[in-house]
Amino acid sequence: MAAPIAIVKQEVSEDLDIEAKIIELCTLTPKGITDDVIKAAIPQCDIQQRVTAVNRLLSTNRIELMKSGAKLLYKLKDPDAASQIKGADTEEKVVFQIIKDSQNKGIWTRDIRIKSNLKNIQVLNKILKNLESKKLIKAVKSVNASKKKVYMLYNLEPDQSVTGGPWYSASEFESEFVEILNTQAHKFLQQKALDASIVYPEDPWNRLQTSYASADNVLQHITNLGICKVNLSVKDMESILDTLIYDGKAELSARTSGSSDGTSVKIYRAIQPITDTSGLVKTPCGVCP
Repeated sequence: MAAPIAIVKQEVSEDLDIEAKIIELCTLTPKGITDDVIKAAIPQCDIQQRVTAVNRLLSTNRIELMKSGAKLLYKLKDPDAASQIKGADTEEKVVFQIIKDSQNKGIWTRDIRIKSNLKNIQVLNKILKNLESKKLIKAVKSVNASKKKVYMLYNLEPDQSVTGGPWYSASEFESEFVEILNTQAHKFLQQKALDASIVYPEDPWNRLQTSYASADNVLQHITNLGICKVNLSVKDMESILDTLIYDGKAELSARTSGSSDGTSVKIYRAIQPITDTSGLVKTPCGVCP
């Protein structure tokens, strides 16, 4: 009987090691980790061991499951928040849980009232102020309605649907900033096309292929210019390049990334508009501001 007992002890020890490693990963990445991160950090751990370890950590309230876009994230549970809400009354706990469930997209006061069934707005406002004073929740202005606020947990970074992403500052759309990025991205693609025509004057195929650039290439160029005070992602730069496509200044194509999974990468190049835009098109009609 000694051998089976030894095997069980070994398995328990391995499970504890996996849990400790997941906790360590969550500590190093406070915003949360995906299952792919766990898989890469513990390659010797099979899927069943990962599921068992994660489920045990969830059931013991050491980590929590969150959603960011289409991805599931595992995040270290804040022990301070749990202890501070522990002594609160039932209504406060209910409101805190509703706000917590809204994750980083937040929730309107009206929706909190409906879900908590608190009909007295003064009572709800008092609870919200109390939770804010304990730094358990925070109010964030939403770009969807500048006069309204949404509530979320204090340590969360608001979703782009709330803040508007890098294109908004204090709920105001930064049109000049977007125009600068648009211009610089277009200049980069134009220079790319010009360089390609110089290097391959007699080779139309190579000239065409060399004139393309990925969103990552354009982002690197913008970063090197030092004109951007916020950290832009490749996704943000793709949004800028999309505006060039809509304006008829660039075109989109794709090429394989060269990886084994056969994924493709979006690439862009500057083009000449087929026709010049008439000045009349750009003239305000008198109704628009």
